[in-house]
Amino acid sequence: MSLGDDHESSGGYGGTGQTRTRLPDPGDAFGDPRRRSSSRSLVTVVGVVVLLIAAIAFANRGDGDSPSSTDGSSGKPDAAATAPSGQRPVKSKSTAGIPSGFAQDQKGAESAAANYAVVLVSADILKPARRPEIVRQVFDAGRVSELERNLDQVYSKGFLAKVGLDENGEAPKGSTYVSRTMPVGTKVTDFSGSTATVEVWCTGVFGMTGETSQNPVTNDWFTMTLQLRWTDGDWKVDSFSQKEGPAPVNGDNKVSTSEDISKAVEEFGGFTYAR
Repeated sequence: MSLGDDHESSGGYGGTGQTRTRLPDPGDAFGDPRRRSSSRSLVTVVGVVVLLIAAIAFANRGDGDSPSSTDGSSGKPDAAATAPSGQRPVKSKSTAGIPSGFAQDQKGAESAAANYAVVLVSADILKPARRPEIVRQVFDAGRVSELERNLDQVYSKGFLAKVGLDENGEAPKGSTYVSRTMPVGTKVTDFSGSTATVEVWCTGVFGMTGETSQNPVTNDWFTMTLQLRWTDGDWKVDSFSQKEGPAPVNGDNKVSTSEDISKAVEEFGGFTYAR
């Protein structure tokens, strides 16, 4: 959902361009083992990912340029391993439930990027009633109108139906659409005081729970690059892009049932992330 046409995204909402999908053994989870043992579910998952890639690519189209240094003093700082700073991540929280009030320094930019990555790859962005609130809170005011138009076109009724959601972005009764992102680390690659480029390494889960789901919840690893601008006393997103990985070797974890995944999503809350 990058707003700059010079930032080509290779990933999509809820995952990335070449999602590595590890399906459970027949009978482990997600209903009828005969259905799971066929290639149909794999084809469906791949199809959904392709749809999401297409959506992200469409939303990426825009006329804006990426932010650049305004004082001529910026450089590319040396990368440092992510470690807790001990600083309070934000001063306040918006009515939209999205963290705000980040410090005007590199750590503040990293904190903002991590928290914005979470909301930009969330199930809420698919909901027409929730999306404008998110866009207006996260993005630079000059980008809002363009992005709202693009996303309304991208996440049309037809698109939502293809991923199993109704026109309001809601899952069928008895099912839960999952898209939750967890930042693993952040890295500032450019900083000027009023603009910043931050990479956020993420893992996440996405898909539909439910015994009849053809798009079971799977996991992914991706990196988001966010171009941030300091405006109206806070860091806001000017544009962003996404690419796959770095991804570790898949472990041998036992796959949980659809019911367990749905329950976990309801019972385990998210976090406010800080550098």
